[in-house]
This record gives sequence, structure tokens and C-alpha cells, in this order.
Amino acid sequence: MNIKPSAPVWLFDLDNTLHNASHAIFPAIMANMNTYIARVLGDGVTPAGIDAVNAARTLYWKRYGATLLGLIRHHGVRADHFLRETHDMDDLLSMIRHEKGLGSLLRQLPGRKILLTNAPHRYSTKVLRHLGIHRQFAHHIAIESMRVHGQLRPKPSKLLLRKVMRHQRVPARRCILVEDTLANLRTAHALGMRTVWVTQYLKVGDPIGTAHPPKRLTRPGWVDVKVKSVRKLPARLSRLL
Repeated sequence: MNIKPSAPVWLFDLDNTLHNASHAIFPAIMANMNTYIARVLGDGVTPAGIDAVNAARTLYWKRYGATLLGLIRHHGVRADHFLRETHDMDDLLSMIRHEKGLGSLLRQLPGRKILLTNAPHRYSTKVLRHLGIHRQFAHHIAIESMRVHGQLRPKPSKLLLRKVMRHQRVPARRCILVEDTLANLRTAHALGMRTVWVTQYLKVGDPIGTAHPPKRLTRPGWVDVKVKSVRKLPARLSRLL
């Protein structure tokens, strides 16, 4: 398929954007994460209590944008080990909830599509294949590939987004980030990207620290288009192109 030089480059998030991770997946990841952090914070025999775990997870997410970065910096955790342990779900496929017609939707959108997810590659590949949309993405950028100068820089890192643009040879004005997470959209907007906020799967107080939507889903100034579902994107193209 020939793509016009002026066509947009879509950067799609995965969890709570293309499928409903809040239904069962996020609670399972949170349980795994709590167990992992309790072990890390414990004395080698007794795991840390839930209050200490919650405090550490929240602090690291607020300070670094991802709990994992705090665990790496302060506790010497290996990223690959953390990601494998926290995303290990034997019944993952049965936990996925999504809308039908996602493949048809992606084909309707002009330009190149890239998956840009803070989830690990093994997990995100399984979800994409279950959704039947893995062939719709020209590139699949998972958290293991989000390294800049040797350091892990997941979303909302400006360094990461600039690296993606360099590798794709595309200016910010041609990029459209489609996300559920406002912090990521704010960074993208500051760089000059266009932004789409997907809201239908968000829950106030979601157990995974990457969501935390406001109590009212009011569109902030750094969001160009707010949609309940990604299936509404074709109807909003005029606001983005």
C-alpha cells in the first residue's frame, strides 16, 4: 500500500485504548505487582505490608512516570524480571474484553499505524493477536524497546517520543497519539503532536497507576479530540488532519 508523504503516523496505546484492561487484566497485574513490590521491600524473609507497597508504588509512579523506574533506581530491580513476573497470567486471553471491528477501523484511518505501549512485548503481542489486529501495525514498540542512551524511558518521556519521531522520520505535526492516559497526551501535545483521548474504559481510582482519570472526563486543552471509543475516530478525522 502506498502512503502519501503527508499522511499521518498514528501512535496507538494498547491497554484501555484498544481493549478493556480495567475489566480483569489491570486487577491481575496489580495483584502481581503488589506481591513483587512486597518481596522487594521486605527483609528477605517477611514481605512488606500493603501500606508500604501502596506508598512505594504511588510515589514512584508520580516521581518517574512509571513504578518500574523507581524500583530500578532505588532497589536494583531488573526490568525484564519485573515485567515477566507482573504480566504472567495463564488465563490472559479469557480476560480480554474488546469491541468488534477494530481491524476494519484501523484500515479506515489514513497513514501508518504504530503500537506504542508501556506493556512488555510478549504480553502485548498476545493481546494484539487475540484482537486480530497485529497485521495493521507497521511497528510494535513495547517497553523493552523504550531505551534512550541506554536508559529505560517509557511514556510519557519526551526523549522517547523524540526518538520515535527520528526513527520514523516524521515531524511531530504529522503524529497522532491515541491514548487513555492524560499524562502521555500532555507530553505529546507539548512536542507538537496531535492528541486523542479515549475514555470509555477509564475508571476513577483504577488500581494501575497509569490511568487515574479525573472525576469528570472534561477535555483538557492539550487534548485535540476526545472520544469514548476508538471506533469514533473516522468520524473525527477532520479535527486531526
